[in-house]
Amino acid sequence: MKILKLLSKRSFSIILISFISFTANAEDKPVDIWNIDQNKIEQELISEEIIAEDDKEIEKNSASDIYNMQSGKKDSSIELEETLKTKEIKIYGLYDPEDYDLDINLWKNSNGDQLKNIISRLNKVSLSEDATEIMRIVLLTNAYLPEINISEKEFLDLRSEWLIKNSDLILIEEYLIKNQIINLNTKLTKYLLDQYLSQSNVEEACKILSKNLEPLEDEYLTKFNIYCLIVSGKRDAAQLIFDLKKELGFSDKYFEKKINYLLGYSSKIDTSISEKSILDFHLAHQTNPDFVFEPNDKTSKLIWKYLSASNLLNSFKEIDVLQLDKISIIEKATHNKNYSEIDLFEIYKRFQFNINQLLNAENSYKTLSKIEARALIYQKILLESEMVKKLKLMKLLKKLFKNDNIDNAFDTELKKFLDKIDPIDVPDNLTSFYYTNIKIKESKVIDIKYDKDILHQSKLINYFNGNYSKSKMEKDVDNFLKKIKKNKKYFFSKKDQIFLESLKSDGIKISNKYDDLYEVNESEVPTDIRVMINNNEKGISLLRIVEVIGQDKLDRIDEDTIYFIIRTLNQLNIDLIRNKILLKVLPLKV
Repeated sequence: MKILKLLSKRSFSIILISFISFTANAEDKPVDIWNIDQNKIEQELISEEIIAEDDKEIEKNSASDIYNMQSGKKDSSIELEETLKTKEIKIYGLYDPEDYDLDINLWKNSNGDQLKNIISRLNKVSLSEDATEIMRIVLLTNAYLPEINISEKEFLDLRSEWLIKNSDLILIEEYLIKNQIINLNTKLTKYLLDQYLSQSNVEEACKILSKNLEPLEDEYLTKFNIYCLIVSGKRDAAQLIFDLKKELGFSDKYFEKKINYLLGYSSKIDTSISEKSILDFHLAHQTNPDFVFEPNDKTSKLIWKYLSASNLLNSFKEIDVLQLDKISIIEKATHNKNYSEIDLFEIYKRFQFNINQLLNAENSYKTLSKIEARALIYQKILLESEMVKKLKLMKLLKKLFKNDNIDNAFDTELKKFLDKIDPIDVPDNLTSFYYTNIKIKESKVIDIKYDKDILHQSKLINYFNGNYSKSKMEKDVDNFLKKIKKNKKYFFSKKDQIFLESLKSDGIKISNKYDDLYEVNESEVPTDIRVMINNNEKGISLLRIVEVIGQDKLDRIDEDTIYFIIRTLNQLNIDLIRNKILLKVLPLKV
């Protein structure tokens, strides 16, 4: 009778909606929802009472349990196995620790306060590709979560914040789906779905939810899922989940109107448009055949992206050049990369100026409105044939954009102009402007050039590719050092030192008679990192290395900095990451 009393209508609905959400996404086969095992329902309902009783029993016997633990250390492996089964230690990530010479205790000794501070600082920096790669590895390697001064939720939130900042949608999707943590990371999940939907990619957004194997808990995700079920033709499942949600207290009149229209229960078109979320906005578009929306200054970036991706923005040909307020909105949208620069400058081309204004543009723009001034200078750039004058006009136009804090609106087009100019022809007073704004073409690395006379540039560096046996390496290095010893003119560089110390770290025997070639300076490694090394804090040490690299490319970092980075990795035995760095910084590349 006690169990029957517990089996309330509300509790049953909660279980039922979870079951339906799960089966609707996991299986296409029809399921008889009324044949749910009654015993399972009952067990679910009385679980809290059973747990409470168990907790009391555990507390009662705690003293004897501690004694038994101490006396049974010989069976520690068995106890550990049982503990893991009971405690269900959770591990989230994408990469196996051994893939990068890391281990499952990556964060064991890490202080949460220190961890939060470092990641907070890193989130304020635009990291280079090299730094980002290491950051990705350390944050997404499978490992026990840190426990000192940080909760599970806090650490996962730190991960989510970095993933959102990095905005690699494929990486985020892989992380969420592989670990089945959509409910645990609702902010990250919402970000992913909203980004795909803002690209008008409904299929990809719904695919995320279809791969989810756990019942959805978040209201927004549930609404998104209901819509996806409708899109995929599972209308009955969508309707049932929606009805049960309403029974549990869900109330959203706007969403209900849109869903009823999509389900075919209402033929009346609701023309209301909500900008509360990108899902709401999308539903307005999908339920109104004559949908029209005019964005403004307050329109979110997501909606701007959606309008652009869905071809809902007014064509530049339809915009009246007299509507300066609308053009101002377009300029700001272009600055935020939500509107095409090409289309903006096509609007500028349609402004009408007299011959005197064009001939004396450098002065006459001052009498015009800000938008008209930019249009005039742009037209003058197109008409000007003399290169130096053209450059001066570009500089002026960039300044006019910058004065209104929309300088990104003249970014791509400016680079196109500058690409047509030979750097040799740029006068000294304009070189700073030229090199600040042109897109520097990186020299393409074709190959590694070996130098048989320089240790760290010789073919011996192929050891870090795994192309050398240990015995052969020892012999060849000894021969090379013997040659260096005899050559009084040889300059033993920091990179040579890095090379040798890495070999020693790997157990390569190098004779003591070569010790005088260089001097080891322990103080070159920052104090805080030395403390981390002593505590075997691999995870947080790697984050500090990421911080040191920052916005720089590895091959452009000074030798002293590279030295302590490699020295840190050597002492922590993180060889695979170290080898990748060495092969970037040691060889001469052409």
